[in-house]
Amino acid sequence: MQPSGTSGATLAAPAALVLRRRILLLQSITLAWMLAECALSLLAAVRAHSPALAAFGADSFVELLSAALVLLSLRPQAQRFADRASGALLYLLAAVVALLSALSFVGKLHPEGSPLGAAVAAAALIAMPLLAWQKRRLARSTGSVALAADAVQSATCAYLALITLAGVALNALARLGWADSLAALAAIPILIVEARRAMRGQSCGCHCHG
Repeated sequence: MQPSGTSGATLAAPAALVLRRRILLLQSITLAWMLAECALSLLAAVRAHSPALAAFGADSFVELLSAALVLLSLRPQAQRFADRASGALLYLLAAVVALLSALSFVGKLHPEGSPLGAAVAAAALIAMPLLAWQKRRLARSTGSVALAADAVQSATCAYLALITLAGVALNALARLGWADSLAALAAIPILIVEARRAMRGQSCGCHCHG
């Protein structure tokens, strides 16, 4: 006689496969997007000496790594490592942002306007909320904390895009170099809070574990 849960597990297998394929597709899109976003924003940051764009580019790099960690977390034995690594990456980003902003405020960096940086930030402001929404849905369906943490990072990227766009625009239009650095500093508390949540496996807001 078959165990009572066998038929249910058999029926659940195709659904699990579909969810896995959706995760792979979503993270592949994220990897491609973040690779381009990271390269362009860091290029713009170097050209404009912009801490805000450097912070945004660093966030793009962290999001790129986070998306790769989600793929790694599809292996059950790697789940806890992926959760902790996602949080550690956010802590690293917060430290980088603080350093670049401090250098700007003491006069070591002189931010300039950047049309390229503004365009990249504007594009991210549209794309990142959509990606974050899809990731949150899949995280709830699969119980993946790493994917939930990645959704938080996508949402944070959208918020940073808004802050970056505002800082870069103010600097370009009103020649307010401090606005660029202030925009970068405004992101630090958010990054620290989300890093703590990711390290504790609480980024999805549902305390879910696979």
